[in-house]
Amino acid sequence: MKIFNRTFEREYEKLETVEAGVVLTGPEAKATFLKQIRLDGSYVKLMRGEAFLINADIQKYKFAKQEEYDPKRSRKLLLHKKELLKLQTKTAEKGLTLIPVSCYEIGPYIKIEIAIARGRKDLEKRKLEKNRDITRNEKKEAKEWMKR
Repeated sequence: MKIFNRTFEREYEKLETVEAGVVLTGPEAKATFLKQIRLDGSYVKLMRGEAFLINADIQKYKFAKQEEYDPKRSRKLLLHKKELLKLQTKTAEKGLTLIPVSCYEIGPYIKIEIAIARGRKDLEKRKLEKNRDITRNEKKEAKEWMKR
């Protein structure tokens, strides 16, 4: 199971990545194992010496009895003190932020890959899409030429 943040590649430029564990309740963990999580629009915030995953959408597990469940609540991330200090110093730079890239499982544990990223401007986004279209067309033409 690997769930990606679909908007990350277009919106941000990845500089460095860190792996972190997530504190979840039982039904949230079961829903995550069933791929019922969306990372689009979520981010990581450092508060009081701890890291929190904010605005990640984990849908309600259908067999759980939770009447007042908030799918977008803040969830604590498990990082070492050295990693937290490193992230704080890196994000102190202007324009850098922490964004979750993917969510995956390693055995019974659920991990989140966090990237120190810089936001892209509109021109960079258009250029990226244009290059992607060009390479896609080149591959398509090469494939058609090989069929002849």
